Amino acid sequence: MSEIAFLGLGRMGFAMAERLVRAGHRVRVWNRSKDKASALLAAGAVWAESPAVAATGATAAFGMLADDIASNEVWLGPAGALAALPRGAFAIECSTLSAAHVAALAGQARARGLRYVDCPVTGFPSHVVEGKLTLLVGAEKADLEALRPIFADIAGTVRHFGAVGAGTAYKLMVNLMGAVQIAALAEGLALGRRLGLEDAAVADALATGAAASPQVVQNISRMLSGDWDRNPVFTAALRLKDAAYGVALGEGAGAAIPLGKAATKWFEAAKALAPDADQSIVLKAVTSAS
Repeated sequence: MSEIAFLGLGRMGFAMAERLVRAGHRVRVWNRSKDKASALLAAGAVWAESPAVAATGATAAFGMLADDIASNEVWLGPAGALAALPRGAFAIECSTLSAAHVAALAGQARARGLRYVDCPVTGFPSHVVEGKLTLLVGAEKADLEALRPIFADIAGTVRHFGAVGAGTAYKLMVNLMGAVQIAALAEGLALGRRLGLEDAAVADALATGAAASPQVVQNISRMLSGDWDRNPVFTAALRLKDAAYGVALGEGAGAAIPLGKAATKWFEAAKALAPDADQSIVLKAVTSAS
C-alpha cells in the first residue's frame, strides 16, 4: 500500500485513479472540478483542495493533464505539487506533453530531490478498467523497478524506452504517425466520394485490406456516420496538440517530417470546426476544403 496523489481526473485519469483505489492504495485526488471525483470519493479516495495538498506526504504523485500549460500549473504553480512532495518521492507525468516541457519539469523535480518519471500512456479508459493499459516509460532503471508494483495495478504492459524523456519521445512519434494515418483516411474517404464510390464498400475494403491499421479501423465507421459530436473518444483539439508537439520534436531533432506537418494542418482545420468534437471530424474538414 502506498500514499499516492493523483492529479487530473479526465476519462483516463479517473480510470487510473480508480484502479489504484481498488488495489488498496491510499489515494488523494485533485481535479479542477470536484464533481468529477464523486465516484472515486465514494470508493475510498480522499479529496484534496489543491495539488500541493494532494502531494503532501505522498510517496508518488501522478499527473494526467491536458497539455503543457495545465501540467506547469499543477506541478509548479502557486499551489503546485512539486514543492509539496517529500524528498525521494516520485513525480510521475502520464500526460502527453512536449519534449521541452518534460525536460524542464524533470530538471525542476531533480533540483528538489525528487525522482521524475515520464510515463505517457496508450490505450482507452476501457483498457485501464480491463488492466490492459500500456505505459510508455522514460526513467532510470532503478526508479522503474521501484515503481513496478504500483504500475502493475494500473497497466498490463510497461515499455521502457530509456532515460527520462524517452517515453515522451516515443509517444509523440507514434501519435504523430497516428495523425498522419487518420488524416490520410479522411483524404481517402473524401476522394472515394468524389469518385462516386459507395461509402459502405470503401469502408469494408479499407478496414480489411492492406491499408488497414488500428487507427483506420477505429476511425472509419465514426467518420462515415458523422457522429463526431457525440461521446468523443479523442478530440480534434487533443489530436492537434499531440501532432504539434510531435512536429516540434521532429524539427528539434533535424528530421524532415512533411507528412506530419500536412496532417497537423488538417487537424488545425478540424479543431476550427469543433475543438471538442471527436477527431473523426477531420473528414468534414477535408471535405469542406475540397
